[in-house]
Amino acid sequence: MTERLQDRADPPSAPLLHALWLGLRGEWASAHEIVQANGGADAAWVHAWLHRIEGDGPNAAYWYRRAGKAVAEGSTEAEGEAIARALSAG
Repeated sequence: MTERLQDRADPPSAPLLHALWLGLRGEWASAHEIVQANGGADAAWVHAWLHRIEGDGPNAAYWYRRAGKAVAEGSTEAEGEAIARALSAG
């Protein structure tokens, strides 16, 4: 069984994975600072996810469009782990 990102004791060194790790642990503001400092579609995807956590649907939709992704549904925890797997694989 693969360890969930949020269960790791230490944060990943890759900035976007670090932001996901923080977001999954409830540290939204710190995670948001990281994604704002990064550009590109992957950062926009993590940014969208963070706005879903915050409950800001319109802002999340904007960032999903920037990422070229459909607006996610379901649990934000499951989505965060899925984004982490996709970024780790890519």
